[in-house]
Amino acid sequence: MRWYVLLLVPFCASPLLAAESWLQFRGPAGQGITSEKTLPTTWSGSENVVWKTALPGPGTSSPILVGEKIYLTAFSGYGVPGQSGEMSDLKRHLVCLRRTDGQLLWKNDVPAKLPEQERIRDDHGYASSTPASDGQRIYCFFGKSGAYAFDLNGKQLWQTDVGDGLHGWGSAASPVVHENLVIINASVESQSLYALDKATGKEVWRARGIKESWNTPVVTKTKSGRTELIVAILGKVLAFNPTSGEQLWACDTDIGWYMVPTVVIADDVVYCIGGRSGGALAVRMGGSGDVTDSHRLWVGKTGSNVSSPLVFGQHMYWAHEALGIVYCAELATGKLVYEERLPLAGQFYASPILGDGKIFYLTRNGRTFVVAAQPQFKLLATNDMGERSTFNACPIAADGRLLLRSDGYLYCLDEK
Repeated sequence: MRWYVLLLVPFCASPLLAAESWLQFRGPAGQGITSEKTLPTTWSGSENVVWKTALPGPGTSSPILVGEKIYLTAFSGYGVPGQSGEMSDLKRHLVCLRRTDGQLLWKNDVPAKLPEQERIRDDHGYASSTPASDGQRIYCFFGKSGAYAFDLNGKQLWQTDVGDGLHGWGSAASPVVHENLVIINASVESQSLYALDKATGKEVWRARGIKESWNTPVVTKTKSGRTELIVAILGKVLAFNPTSGEQLWACDTDIGWYMVPTVVIADDVVYCIGGRSGGALAVRMGGSGDVTDSHRLWVGKTGSNVSSPLVFGQHMYWAHEALGIVYCAELATGKLVYEERLPLAGQFYASPILGDGKIFYLTRNGRTFVVAAQPQFKLLATNDMGERSTFNACPIAADGRLLLRSDGYLYCLDEK
């Protein structure tokens, strides 16, 4: 594949020391919220594009930012839409680009452990998990091929197998770093939640029974000081002690499908949506054992099967993966404040992000709807990249700019 970087707008480098880091899936705290200001509202494939970099292959993983570098994963050789190939040629790639101009600095090729899933539904592919970083290493998860650690220059430090299971939807959950641990949701591979020593990759603890769970765990601290690791599985939300792996509590969701969206948390309350048939709930943290009767605050019938929600102020916001509808609900009651159909939206697989008073909903066809982050629906802009490719990765924000990843390119957008 030919590599190049297309610079479309002149750019003067500026110090990045004060810029916000984006070290994991959904950014700071894993909640999709950024403190970045002056984020762009309007753009296209040729307007307000600072740079555009061709990638070595497709992927649904999102980029992360570590200092002056951008890291993301991709795959090639097999299962690439529109291309032929043999499974023996399948490789994953860890790619590093320069943050200021998108220049490719290096890529590390990782051969796949075979046999892999012969086909991934909806072309999700073999690079679905967003990397995570502690600022010193990059941690990647490649499903059956295992969890990996690399230094910031791409040197592999360790690899750990977490199971051999395969699934038609592929693998999806992203690594999470907590203190000296890397947390891996290996529901597909072994119906397990792993905590690995981040220096060596050795297993520290393992929790079993993680069924039909494609969501990335969230680690958070209650007001009382207890740290909880939250993950949604078939029919339940679970909380663990992230240090020991002890299960702290469980709450029924009344959602009878696999769980893909990552939970969001505010004021010691976990908010969860999911299920192909829809569903939502709120459960207070800090409990013990089965807390369905004691800590579950409300349940709702409207959710999303793929993309994760956002919590801002006293409301939760999300998009339905197939109907092109965006929702706003009260945190206190779950009552819908609005449900609005967006014109020609298509599918939403990427989770939205919120910053600068705006919510950015990215569709699979490259159209981004910019909606005001308020309980009164207001569509601020509709932007189309005009690229015949698929956009499954979440947008991220940095330096007052947005990064959008398609199967073909990584774009940097700025309205200035």
